[in-house]
Amino acid sequence: MLGIGTGDEKLPRRVVIIAGLLLAASAINYMDRQTLTSVSKRVMEEFSLTNEQYGAIEASFGYAFAAGSLLFGFLADRVNVRWLYPAALLAWSLVGFATGWARDYDELLLCRTALGFFEAAHWPCALKTTQLLISTKGRALGNGILQSGTSIGSILTPVVMWWIMVRQEQSWRLGFQFVGLIGIAWIFAWIAATRAEDFQVVPATAGGGGANRDRATRDTIRRWAAVPYARWVEEGWIRATSDRDTIRRWAAVLIVVVIINTVWQSLRAWIPLILQKEHGYSETETLWFTALWFGISDVGCLASGALAWWLAVKGWSVKWSRVATFALACLLCLGLVAVPWLGSGPMLLAVLLVAGAGALGLFPIYYSFTQDISRHHQGLVTGVASFFAWVASARFQPLFGRLADQTDSFSIGLAAAGGITLVALAAWVILWPPDRSEASAADGEPVA
Repeated sequence: MLGIGTGDEKLPRRVVIIAGLLLAASAINYMDRQTLTSVSKRVMEEFSLTNEQYGAIEASFGYAFAAGSLLFGFLADRVNVRWLYPAALLAWSLVGFATGWARDYDELLLCRTALGFFEAAHWPCALKTTQLLISTKGRALGNGILQSGTSIGSILTPVVMWWIMVRQEQSWRLGFQFVGLIGIAWIFAWIAATRAEDFQVVPATAGGGGANRDRATRDTIRRWAAVPYARWVEEGWIRATSDRDTIRRWAAVLIVVVIINTVWQSLRAWIPLILQKEHGYSETETLWFTALWFGISDVGCLASGALAWWLAVKGWSVKWSRVATFALACLLCLGLVAVPWLGSGPMLLAVLLVAGAGALGLFPIYYSFTQDISRHHQGLVTGVASFFAWVASARFQPLFGRLADQTDSFSIGLAAAGGITLVALAAWVILWPPDRSEASAADGEPVA
């Protein structure tokens, strides 16, 4: 098994290359996702779509992503990721390419549904890869490189679409095909860089607890693989919710993830339309602002994690260092409540930038809390929470569009998105139990 060394040891060259490919896959994943958002005004005008219909398209992506998360999470543990990953990426790249040929609302809806389903394979496959190729000490670095690709993709997409549609005066359709071809090129690089032995589960060489944990993990996997998936999920859920504190944690996590994912997905999907249709910004101005918005959002995400860590180092309890950081991110989102009273101009743009930093800054805190539910069923926790999050955000998208159609304004929907983050904050404060022994946490003892 390859690993990241310490001291004078060097990172294996092939691991660096594969980590770069994971970053590129994350970027491609978000480029395919954001291409429609970047050209949404042109598409709506060409297909004569209402805001509610556009919301339904976003909803179809979300529902399909929720279903795909469950399926590919299951497959990533049972199918060789060296082949599952490129197969899924090929599928979503072809679907993205085909979107450029969509002739009407129904065909566009079908393409986005298929895209959401196959894109859901990215995270299970990518995280499985970092788990197998990178040692425990270096895994955080590998996952950090992986996550950074999403921001790169989100920033690059509006720039690429500006170059194609405005500078080159080409159709919006070419953008989908361009991004789709990038994905296909990635597949050849992945197959060339990886080896079959990279994805074999090798027993740990360390003695003692490490070897015993690896053996227990393998035994558990074999036992789960011997029963139907539905039964595995059921058994995992029962074990993960066997005490009152854990039930409270589950309640908090589900409430929070539904809210913060809905807020983030709404901002991500609607900001270009808000700027162009309601505030009269040009396509070029909107595309460049969107790139800046994603960059500032990523800064907020990194700052949130750093602040929570700094407060904990300064002596705050784990819970309250996170809650305080989450509260600050909510405060940044609350600026959206003022949008109905803001006209077009620098103040509106500043509020949107600050809210983007706050909205994405909510997620590191959420991830940290989920890791405290159960060490034995982290995959189950992530999968179930993601399923509920995407179903909820998908349901909200057409409602957001319908409200805009009825009021001829997106302002009320934005104000509601900013205010509802306070409900998520209340869930952490009220439902999440007080910290257990800090010593146990420091020693790595499971919380549940």
